[in-house]
Amino acid sequence: MIDRRQIEGAVAAVAGPRATVRVEGDRVGVVVDATGLDPQARDALEASVRAAASVPGAEVRVVMTAERATRRLIAVASGKGGVGKSTVAANLAIALSRMGRRTGLVDADIYGPSQPRLMSAEGERPTARDGKLDPVPTPYGVPMLSMGQLVEPGRAIAWRGPMTAGALGQLVDADWGATDTLVVDLPPGTGDVQLTMIQKHRPAGAVIVSTPQDLALIDATRAIDLFAKAGVPVIGLVENMSGYACPHCGEVSDPFGRGGAEAEAQRLGLPFLGRVPLLIAIRTASDAGRPPASDPADPVFAPIAEHVAAWLADH
Repeated sequence: MIDRRQIEGAVAAVAGPRATVRVEGDRVGVVVDATGLDPQARDALEASVRAAASVPGAEVRVVMTAERATRRLIAVASGKGGVGKSTVAANLAIALSRMGRRTGLVDADIYGPSQPRLMSAEGERPTARDGKLDPVPTPYGVPMLSMGQLVEPGRAIAWRGPMTAGALGQLVDADWGATDTLVVDLPPGTGDVQLTMIQKHRPAGAVIVSTPQDLALIDATRAIDLFAKAGVPVIGLVENMSGYACPHCGEVSDPFGRGGAEAEAQRLGLPFLGRVPLLIAIRTASDAGRPPASDPADPVFAPIAEHVAAWLADH
């Protein structure tokens, strides 16, 4: 006869209150709460529980369960390319993580993925489990997935709309574990990926990135209009490439203008989240896979992340 108390004690020793034991005849069933565990830790716990519950003559079944995480998506978007959207997305994800949010990063820029370089994850390939991708870890505590990790480096991605929608679904619906916030780096513009994102994955809010110049702001306004028509709140605007300080003489110039995004935010009644200066240090650190937000003393992206975190807390 199977001793239930013996099995309960053995299982509790390895799983604590996560496990519930049920014995019926020669069958032992163990239900384990795996909420918050990454795939490796979940597999290790399942193996330990199975070993603890195994006694002579018993048929053991272990069921791993997990509460579905309440995950909120933050879309980082721009009306046009070349405004530093991906740099803002990477640093926003890292800064939010440093503030205590369990943050992941999705590089949804299907045709021009750059997050593997920015996040020092080039050459890393995600694995799959039960039909879902496992995000790739990064040195900054932010798991990520990117099309750049699924295709050969330098290979052109010549896909039509339905294929990009399928790729986006694989990235967003991956096994993100306990991640509560996903920062999604969207491609520039208002095309198929943006529409699929809004219709199927519904961001909690959007951060719009623009340079101060009028042409960029015109396109940024179109992106804002897309989210507004879809009922997705715009968290605010970020002004990138805002002011250049000469490294030799220290004189500050404004090759792209200054204050345009802030003025546009005010005109549209939207929050202004902050400025990112045009600094060589930001460019070189990004190219080297060392996002500035990973520095505890970062004065640029941390305040932007604080605005976003405050918005998330209020909505």
